[in-house]
Amino acid sequence: MSKRLLLLLLLSLPYNIVAQENLLLKDYRPESIYNTSKTLVKQAKYPTIDFHSHPYAKSEKELEEWIATMQKHNIEKSIILTYSTGKQFDSIYDMYAKYGDQIEVWCGFDYTGHNEKGWSKKAVKELERCFAKGARGVGELGDKGLGLFYSKPSDAPGLHMDDPRLQPLLERCGELGMPISVHVADPYWMYLPMNEKNDGLMNAYTWKVDTSKEGVLSHEELLTTLSNAVKNNSGTTFIACHLANTSHDLEILGKLLDAHPNLYADISARYAEVAPVPRRTKDFFEKYKDRLVYGTDMGMDETMYQTTFRILESADEHFYAWDYFSYHWPLNGLDLSDEVLKKIYHENGRKILKR
Repeated sequence: MSKRLLLLLLLSLPYNIVAQENLLLKDYRPESIYNTSKTLVKQAKYPTIDFHSHPYAKSEKELEEWIATMQKHNIEKSIILTYSTGKQFDSIYDMYAKYGDQIEVWCGFDYTGHNEKGWSKKAVKELERCFAKGARGVGELGDKGLGLFYSKPSDAPGLHMDDPRLQPLLERCGELGMPISVHVADPYWMYLPMNEKNDGLMNAYTWKVDTSKEGVLSHEELLTTLSNAVKNNSGTTFIACHLANTSHDLEILGKLLDAHPNLYADISARYAEVAPVPRRTKDFFEKYKDRLVYGTDMGMDETMYQTTFRILESADEHFYAWDYFSYHWPLNGLDLSDEVLKKIYHENGRKILKR
């Protein structure tokens, strides 16, 4: 059939059939037509500590604007997870430290030579140097299956959170009063087959985890490495990033929190994963209100902050935030109580930062 005839045929079909045949999933951007409330939450209801941010500002001007945005939206302090050690950490610290009341800078681990004899001692020495410079925590450590990465200047293939070589660093963090922010695994949709049954496919396909690679740990195995590390270092405070990537089954995180009193979790960058199921999420947040902390991990724009506040504070239903989330799921407000908001926004964070 010629292209011309095909075009004429398509034009003769009802519009809905044409859309079904030609609309790509990646281009699907529904807009809610429900007559529901649309709440603009201009600032957090209580002073807020953001436990998951990064050095997004690359100039003094950008940093000044970010600080102003934080103040406008009741962000009392942001924890800057630099991933970095050495000269890179120093340069970031020198730029951000002048806003010490609003900013706290954390370093990474130096994995350089992690397979060499004596690496742990060298890494501890660099950790202590960063602490002397001004680092007050460590993060974000990351392991999506092949080993720890994120930290600059090098990754550590094959090195996981419960590796004995890492133990001296985790223990030293406890002695120095440095909390550790840890990202293990990714949302569970990224581990499922990329087919028509995966309801997180729009985002999952981009983040998909190739579990067929040799040596890659499964979602469950990665959570076990975190659990082992937390258990073996009771004097060190750990923060599991992104609800430990258990949005699909928060009972998994609940069991970890029950087992380990030195473990917390931040809620950053998983709003789109939990807001579609607001009643179940609200129940979990209420039950573990003493162990969760606010986080963003989504930049420094004011609409980003307002979107997170809307999800946490409002009772709005069936809305989208395409600028920040690429799932096709609609979002819902959690309508958290004042008691829970105070804990997550501020009180739990102050407890962690009190050294």
